[in-house]
Amino acid sequence: MLLRWTLIFLVVALVSGALGLWGVSGTAADIAKILFFVFLVLWIISFFF
Repeated sequence: MLLRWTLIFLVVALVSGALGLWGVSGTAADIAKILFFVFLVLWIISFFF
């Protein structure tokens, strides 16, 4: 679920970057990066438990 949201925000960032909407692109890329790291931390924790 969290990885899906990361991919959605990544696609939004890429599309808005291609259209020249730099503010939306930067915000979506930041959100995608944060969600990816949260997903990664949760995956590592669940891997050990």
